[in-house]
Amino acid sequence: MSRFYSVKIVSLLWFGSVLGAACAFLTQVLLARGLGPAGLGSFVSALGIVTMLAPLASFGMGGFWLKVFGQEGWRAIRWVRSSFKYTLATTFLVLTASLTWALLGPNDASTRDLLVVLSTFLLGQVAIELVSAKLQLEERYLALTLWQFLPHLLRLLLVSMLVLVMANVMTPWSVAFAYALISLGIFILGTFYIRRLYCGQLNLKGHGELSASNNQPTLPTSIRQVAAQSWPFGLAGVFYLIYFQSDIILLKYIDGDKSAGIYNSAFAIMAAVYLLPSVIYQKFLLPKIHRWAHCDRDRFYQVYRAGNWMMLKLGLLSMLAIWLLASWGVQFFFGDSYIGAVLPLSILSLGVPIRFVAINVGSSLVTQEHMRRKVWFMAVTAFLNVALNIIFIPKYGMSGAAVATVISDILLLFLYLYSANYHVFTKREVVC
Repeated sequence: MSRFYSVKIVSLLWFGSVLGAACAFLTQVLLARGLGPAGLGSFVSALGIVTMLAPLASFGMGGFWLKVFGQEGWRAIRWVRSSFKYTLATTFLVLTASLTWALLGPNDASTRDLLVVLSTFLLGQVAIELVSAKLQLEERYLALTLWQFLPHLLRLLLVSMLVLVMANVMTPWSVAFAYALISLGIFILGTFYIRRLYCGQLNLKGHGELSASNNQPTLPTSIRQVAAQSWPFGLAGVFYLIYFQSDIILLKYIDGDKSAGIYNSAFAIMAAVYLLPSVIYQKFLLPKIHRWAHCDRDRFYQVYRAGNWMMLKLGLLSMLAIWLLASWGVQFFFGDSYIGAVLPLSILSLGVPIRFVAINVGSSLVTQEHMRRKVWFMAVTAFLNVALNIIFIPKYGMSGAAVATVISDILLLFLYLYSANYHVFTKREVVC
């Protein structure tokens, strides 16, 4: 693959992701101005709970497909049917658990109703993950870009319509219905598309053409085998969201809806900043990293080293930009009601170079047998983050939540670096 082609593909994915992030950010701005801090906090905390359950619904099936096809090539088709059955079962169980928590958990009436409606968000996320994995395996990057951009665009259009129609009477309830409608539409569309993979129709790239030599009969796989292989990817997604988004949920329950809403404006900015490494690694490099880890260790190591320095430089530049523009950006986009987000945003920016490097280092741990170790690191970090939030939020409010996140970022990077240096690569290849 030529360097020009790689730059072209990354640029395409980046452009599409930027558009998606812009739509998501503008949606947050409209919600912030239309709902106010308290209404926004009520909505985003309910959405955050459902979002954290989403990786359990698909249980990391997208990441599992990328790994198994990277290792087995065309023979990995044997995993497809059993993995679909497994995903159907996990989605049903998680949807049931979400509704049970909504109805029986310690929620007020408003939160209960929001959780019930937003439970449909799980279905859309499952469809997005499965279709995205198929498109990555086929290296259909334009289709991947459009597919992942579509939900953001639809949410922006629907929320804009609500703002125009409902003006100053927009409620979290109406927004939740809009999100639910879009999620159901995405799920239906994704079901029609992913059915082709269930029938064995896949244009797999990077493993040559399907032939008699690489299509030897193999034993079919069971749901139990899929569960044994895919659980690290599912738990990794859950633990990541816990330490990335639990701040908002805990702020709601500890400090109130208003604090959660104000803090969410800082979170929206940080989510946009973290878009760059997400595009490079999750959408472009990840399928290739699986192949290189299995077949080309030299290239695998070179990409790892170069990525550390590149992510550090980009992270430092992003941190400086946030410091310089934090006050102006919060007031310009969200209004004076959200000026309290400036301090937590400035604190969160300290973690940007740390997390940028951690994303690169962590990408080496999704390969071969190292994924289980990565999951345990993420679990430790997630539990530390929750504990620190419970300690800091009552005393320091939003700033305490931001400090808890930065401390968690530091711990995760340390664990990733140690494992990459002494487990993934040989000691002679240790990098700083």
